[in-house]
Amino acid sequence: MRGAGRLAGPLLVASLAASLAPRVALAHVGLAPAPHDVWTHWGASLPEVLLLTLPAAWYAVGVRALWRSAGVGHGVTRAAAARFGLGMLVLWIALLSPLDAMADALFSAHMLQHMLLILAAAPLLVAGAPLVPMLWALPRAARRSSGRWWAGRPAARAAVDALLSPLVVFALHALAIWFWHAPGPYQAALARPWVHALEHASFLLTACAFWWVVAPPVGRRCAHAPALLLVVGTLAQTGALGAILTLSVAPWYPAHAAGARAWDTTLLGDQQLAGLLMWVPAGFVYVAAAARLFLRWMADDARRHAAPPDAVRPRAMEGIA
Repeated sequence: MRGAGRLAGPLLVASLAASLAPRVALAHVGLAPAPHDVWTHWGASLPEVLLLTLPAAWYAVGVRALWRSAGVGHGVTRAAAARFGLGMLVLWIALLSPLDAMADALFSAHMLQHMLLILAAAPLLVAGAPLVPMLWALPRAARRSSGRWWAGRPAARAAVDALLSPLVVFALHALAIWFWHAPGPYQAALARPWVHALEHASFLLTACAFWWVVAPPVGRRCAHAPALLLVVGTLAQTGALGAILTLSVAPWYPAHAAGARAWDTTLLGDQQLAGLLMWVPAGFVYVAAAARLFLRWMADDARRHAAPPDAVRPRAMEGIA
């Protein structure tokens, strides 16, 4: 990641080229893309590409400025910068690759897209510790004035703390997941691009808040018990929705009928596969996160109750003196 800011130009050029790449019209007008069509569906509109590229360029510029001032790896580690870059790559795969076209055809592909946003892109972006580099991308005067503004706004800090409380984060993330998987909102998102963009934004933003509370890259960590309950509660509610989708005897989303036919499956079979994706593989991610939090809790508890070496030594020497 040496000279990370040099990546900003190539990223913009490559993404602009992707936006200009021909997004081939569907072979069957009015139908979702069929298997022989889908691999021609690369790229997106220019606004979509810019929204996915400018944060990466901003981060790269900030990392370059920070490392020039403090030294490579200081302020933001190489590993954190690599994680942020990988998170942006996952976003591009989810939203600019043929997977996005497949998501128009199949609910299972749409579910995979959602899982990439929530369980891969969001935790990687959070683990990239983006706040510090993005502040360093600003001019020095703007950076200092932003710091003074934040220091002088206790109400704003309190509001952010409230929004990032485990209970609020759990409620907002659960609301986003259940609302957008209800048949009405889900099919409205398929029919209207701006609603679809709002759906994806709500998944990504609430997931970033979730992972920020679970494993904040900077600042004070959440207490062990609330963080663990947040993960276990999310595992339970997403698992419940996945089970309902899998075990349902009737399809929920008739808008995918054309796509299911084109991909030689049924609406119900496609829905059951999507439910399994949410129920099982996604569940493993939450179980792994819960296990890591529990082990950290136990390790911290053991360190807290361990007797200091200087206190143990005098008692051990009493029988020798």
